[in-house]
Order: sequence, then C-alpha cells, then structure tokens
Amino acid sequence: MSRKRITAAAAVLVLATGCGAADMTKQASPYAHAQGARTVTLSVQSWVGAQANVAVAQYLLEHELGYRVDTVQVDEVPAWDALSQGRVDAILEDWGHPEQEQRYVRDKKTIAPGGDLGVTGHIGWFVPTYFAKKHPDVTDWKNLDKYADLLRTAESGGKGQLLDGSPSYVTNDKALVKNLDLDYQVVFAGSEAAQITQMQQFAKEEKPFLSYWYTPQWLMERIPMTEVKLPPYEEGCDADPAKVDCAYPVTPLQKYLNAGFAKDGGEAAEFLKNLTWTTEDQNQVSLMIAEQKMRPDEAAKKWVDGHESVWRKWLP
Repeated sequence: MSRKRITAAAAVLVLATGCGAADMTKQASPYAHAQGARTVTLSVQSWVGAQANVAVAQYLLEHELGYRVDTVQVDEVPAWDALSQGRVDAILEDWGHPEQEQRYVRDKKTIAPGGDLGVTGHIGWFVPTYFAKKHPDVTDWKNLDKYADLLRTAESGGKGQLLDGSPSYVTNDKALVKNLDLDYQVVFAGSEAAQITQMQQFAKEEKPFLSYWYTPQWLMERIPMTEVKLPPYEEGCDADPAKVDCAYPVTPLQKYLNAGFAKDGGEAAEFLKNLTWTTEDQNQVSLMIAEQKMRPDEAAKKWVDGHESVWRKWLP
C-alpha cells in the first residue's frame, strides 16, 4: 500500500540475479536498461499485491515474449530514484507519490507514465467486523477514544494501539492521531507480513484491534474488516504531511516506466503499458502466493493458464 500501499504470509520474490533484497539506490542490476539486450528489470514492492503483478508480468515476458526478467525489491520512494536512474525499468504498482511524480515525470522527464494498473487502491483504518458488530459506534473516528483502553497493548503504553505495517509505506497516521487529538499510539509491525501475523493472532482469539490497512488485499477475504470513517477526504487536505486531518484518498494504482525504456524498450515496454487487470485477478494470485504458499512463478502460471482471454490482449 501511497503506502502506502507492503513475508511470512507474502512470499518475497527471489531475484533472478540471486543477490537478495538489493538496495537499488546503491547497486544496479546488471540487466537494467541494457542497450539492445532482451532483458527487463522490474521493481517489486514488499506487499503481496505488488508481488502478484510482477509474478504474472515476469512469467509472460519470459514465456511469451522471450525476455530475461530480473526482479529487485526496493522500498517505494527509493524505487522512484532507481527508476529515474535506469537501474530498474518499471514500477507496476504505485499508490501515489506526488513529489516524485513532479520531480521525475514533469520536471526531469526521466520517468514516463505507464498507465493504469486497473486496480483501485484505498488506505484506511479498519477494525475487525466482529468487533464492529458488538460496538457499532467504533466505526466513527469521533468515538475511538471511548475504546482506547480495549485497544491498548504492551507496545502502545497507556494509549490505544493503531497498528501500521512498514514505516516505508506512505502513511499519515502519526499526523492523524496528533491532529485529531486521539488517545492512540502508532505501532509499526515492520512489514506487511508481520502486520498480517499480528492481525491473524488477534482474530484467532477474537480480540479487538485497530489497524492501518488497504484494499485490495487478500486478507480481507479471511478476516472481514470494517472501515472506521475518518473526516472526509477533500482535494489538498493532505498537501501538508504535518497538518493532515482527513481520510486517505481512493487511488487508481499506476504503472511507471523509465523514460528511456518507455521509448526504446520495444515489445517489453509495450507489453507493460498494456498490462491491466482487475482487483479479483490480483487477489487470486496474491492468495496463491500468500496463503497457499505457492512460488510466485507457480501462482503466475496457474493464473495465466486460466485467463488467456485477459493477458492475450496485453501482448504487442
């Protein structure tokens, strides 16, 4: 999830180069942006939906178009730097980074829009539906302090806990808690996987929790959650990160390509621009990776085998 917008529950894609979760601000892939080579380097963010996008794109690029694909896990903002520098060729799921978009797309013109992914993302605060049914008024932020004691944990001290994932995700939560004057402490699990593990444990014991979460995400199909209504989002209400006091926007998720690759990347660039699928498609692959513990390439093959009418349209 901007993560926004990231795993025990979400298997990390293994790099084709075998160098692990590389920091691409320091180390470039030997294949990225290689002149004349039929190779593509894709940035893969740490949340399972992004892994699903890359798994399917990689499978089709390799098996239908004959490319070698290298994947590199990079945090959201550093991924923009790597993309601008040609260290990766494409980001397939961006949750909205207006500062980076202004700098690299409009000003420097080193990054080109790659079009809609076809999936609409939304970040919010959620409680498990079993808790919302017992306490319906918890779904209005104005009543959250009433439940702070029930939501307190060892990590949150004397305040209620607002569980977040990775600090690298785009989150306004610390500012929201402060500006809405709520008796809560933001606690970072550290990753999407760790956050999922905590929520699954809470749900197993039917304990209440309040969590930063996002849709689409496969866990919603396993733990029904209800969104807490924050003050309505209005254009510009989140312009100053320190003064945010409104809900997160609904975000059509976007793809971005290195500008040189977008121009000269041939069939691979055209394919990635054409790639668009639904939330249901993404969740099918995500569930296979995260819950069924399939390797990403196995999950991609299974989806590809059953959805030729969808992906055939992406091919140049």
